[in-house]
Amino acid sequence: MLTDIFAYRYLDQPIWSHYTEMEQRLLNQAFGIVKDALPYYTSEGKENKQNKEKWKTLHDRLARELGVNELSKRYYSYTQKNALGHEFPVSGFSSWEYVCEQFVNEKYINQCDADRFIKEKISFVELGLRLRGEEVAQANAKFSINLAMAATRDATPRSGFRVPGSAVDGLKAWNAKMNSVFEGQVAELNERFRRAKAPLTYHNGFIQLSMDQQIEKSIGKPFWDLVADPLWKNVDIDMKEALDRRDSNYKDPALFAAKALESAIKIISDAKGWTRGTEKGAAHYVDNLISKANGKYLATWEGEMLKDYFRKVRNSIGHGPGSEPMPELTLPQTDWAIETAMSWVRTLVRRM
Repeated sequence: MLTDIFAYRYLDQPIWSHYTEMEQRLLNQAFGIVKDALPYYTSEGKENKQNKEKWKTLHDRLARELGVNELSKRYYSYTQKNALGHEFPVSGFSSWEYVCEQFVNEKYINQCDADRFIKEKISFVELGLRLRGEEVAQANAKFSINLAMAATRDATPRSGFRVPGSAVDGLKAWNAKMNSVFEGQVAELNERFRRAKAPLTYHNGFIQLSMDQQIEKSIGKPFWDLVADPLWKNVDIDMKEALDRRDSNYKDPALFAAKALESAIKIISDAKGWTRGTEKGAAHYVDNLISKANGKYLATWEGEMLKDYFRKVRNSIGHGPGSEPMPELTLPQTDWAIETAMSWVRTLVRRM
């Protein structure tokens, strides 16, 4: 099974030129966030069986991608003396959490270049938060069903002992706390990146190169917060691909930003019941949004701007140029195309 990891996505994109105390602190702090997100031990100090399996899964996935059997040595063996001074052997296997911790906090002694070394450690942090994020998303997806069941329990008369309080209120409080805690962990990781002067941000399962801080605050974060909803999954996927291609200097990142924007427009048209089934491209879906019969979700001038984006950005690089020179956007133009698509998605989604 292939696993998408940070180290592979940014293999050809240098980020760190050396390993210093700042990077060491960052890795230690980031690993602590994963420990908080997926506690290996219960409050009684016993292994959490469910999370133990999750840590093993994290270990095995990253080890497979890095081409090693173990991230760090798990089996230990040594001798120690008893009260009588006699030596006896001690052996066993370290916990999966300990093995992963030794890997992430491994001392750097020029085993490889610093950039690769740090990226491989950061990959573990990415996988850990991605796993927890998937759990939170699954719980949120089941929330409405569980809420209905809780309401039924509240409305059902019971005899005998019953825990006081509303099951609905309890479930709402639990769900709110779960989301708040995870959002806090993500916010902490991003702040740790900022303090370590690492140009990275985590959002929706992936660590990527961050935009300018002001753009990240005003465009990036609001965008990722909105598309975290499963409804916008395809928008999320294509925009991440756009950023990865831009950061790795791969071909046509703006094309994927345009795909993300087009998906958002189609989703809105479908959700509102405006899609007729005869649309042949993005422009026709935009027409659905500016239609007077549909309440003019967008003003006509906004629709024309959207169509112009697809004509000038998507169409110019999405079709073969024939004998004409191969169209190619400069890096500033690519940044503009991605940021513009993000802004459009944000305003379109907020109007729903």
